[in-house]
Amino acid sequence: MLTREWSDYARRVYKERYSFNKTEEWPDTCRRVSTEVFAPVINRSGAAAAQAAVERLMLRRRFMPGGRYLYSAGRPLHQVANCLMCLAKDSREGWAEHYYKHVMGLSTGAGIGSVYSLIRPKGAPLGRGGGTAGGPLNLAVGINEAARTVRQGGDRRAALWAGLHWWHEDVMPFIEVKNWSEEVRAAKARDFNSPGPMDYTNHSVCLDDAFFEAMVGADRLMGDVRLEARGRTWGMGDDLLSGDVARRVYWAVIRDAMERGNVGLSVDRGKNAREWLRNACTELTSADPDDICNIGSINLGKCDTIDEFAEAVESGTVFLLSGSIYGDLPYADVGPVREKNRRLGLGLMGIHEWLIKRGLHYGPNAELGRWLEVYARSTEIAHRYADAWGISRPVKTRAVAPTGTISIVAETTSGIEPILAVSYKRRVKKGDETWAQYVVDPVARRLIDCGADPKAVESAYTLAESREGIERRVAFQAWVQGYVDHGISSTLNMPQWGSSNNNEGEVQWFGEMLLKYLPHLRGITVYPDGAQSG
Repeated sequence: MLTREWSDYARRVYKERYSFNKTEEWPDTCRRVSTEVFAPVINRSGAAAAQAAVERLMLRRRFMPGGRYLYSAGRPLHQVANCLMCLAKDSREGWAEHYYKHVMGLSTGAGIGSVYSLIRPKGAPLGRGGGTAGGPLNLAVGINEAARTVRQGGDRRAALWAGLHWWHEDVMPFIEVKNWSEEVRAAKARDFNSPGPMDYTNHSVCLDDAFFEAMVGADRLMGDVRLEARGRTWGMGDDLLSGDVARRVYWAVIRDAMERGNVGLSVDRGKNAREWLRNACTELTSADPDDICNIGSINLGKCDTIDEFAEAVESGTVFLLSGSIYGDLPYADVGPVREKNRRLGLGLMGIHEWLIKRGLHYGPNAELGRWLEVYARSTEIAHRYADAWGISRPVKTRAVAPTGTISIVAETTSGIEPILAVSYKRRVKKGDETWAQYVVDPVARRLIDCGADPKAVESAYTLAESREGIERRVAFQAWVQGYVDHGISSTLNMPQWGSSNNNEGEVQWFGEMLLKYLPHLRGITVYPDGAQSG
């Protein structure tokens, strides 16, 4: 399949981002990526057949490896893992190490997530050197500024995530750090690359079991999370026991999310307790610093039968398992953690296209549930091949990434997201050049070409027009999460703040609605229309 058969937009993104020397065609990319990634295991059980299957599935865009695979496979430095997870340590040496790891990771194309909860709050006394601490926000802002200049190949924009637990003394300024001034917002509107605080960083407040117990009035002391930073304890004081802090933090996040869309929520509870660490897009989780994960996604929009889908699940899983051997590492500390956990991130995209083709509304569906049960077999598949190849078993195998440019190349809906809109304006970046391109959604275009009424196609915008539509999106994410052992990266679109469906009077309803589903999610982000210029 040559790219001339694709839409202009898909072809342009592919050529600019992933085609070697801008001359490679898609069949060449499929052959290069599959051949290189399977090379270390090609003589092991089932690998040759899996390599041939992956090349064929890629050609049809039924399985799409993550962007780092398409870009890096076959290069001398083939760091093919999109996702790196770090923990900031509370010492001068720890801060220096944190900068080092980010420079090494970002310069090889990894998106990086970091948790800053173990760093003492701003103003806390310093022992050896005297004076007071700058706090976790100072380090997070510094890392953001480093990311402004550290780009893979001088081109790939850095992607960061920062997490801070709800009980940390600095959580309120952390929530508010991206409440930019009017001057910064105006500069961003004129020039996307104009600097703003934490503008390369997604940030979330981390919620644990103690948070949910506090929200329902349980009176137990905090767990040992706060005690890990070299024996010291800090937090917001005894009012943690009454739930006052949990409620104050939660409603501050809800209000900010609905008005500005700045801060998200990250959930680590129950069997996932202590998996605080996230990658930049937050679908990957780990309890181990310096963990890494490689990702790829199955395009449900191009799977007509459950048997085709099952083949993609098996082949995609085996590809990522091989990638965990093939991929270079950004720095040495990652090696032992990868060997221990061998995390795989087999994801999904085209879910909304799959639903539309079957005349179904966006939401849970019995037939889709049967397909997702097949998807969940990736754990069994990974373990079977790992045993046959004599390597460690992956601890987890599934994560639903947002699949931005990959879903554009695949010409389908991204992740679990609904169609954004039938048509929209998208910003495209190449080096220091940024331009806007008007896009008719490829799924919507195909439906319209077949005679469908564009007004009948549900989208993120139409779902945001009612409480029912907003809740349906949250409920759907919680339902799909039941089949995913890592997390799901999803952004809940809402109307502009001050509109009839997003205003001060809706805050209580939205917060209470979300709290029903939150224990069943791994995280959520909200974006109200027009929230941030740039």
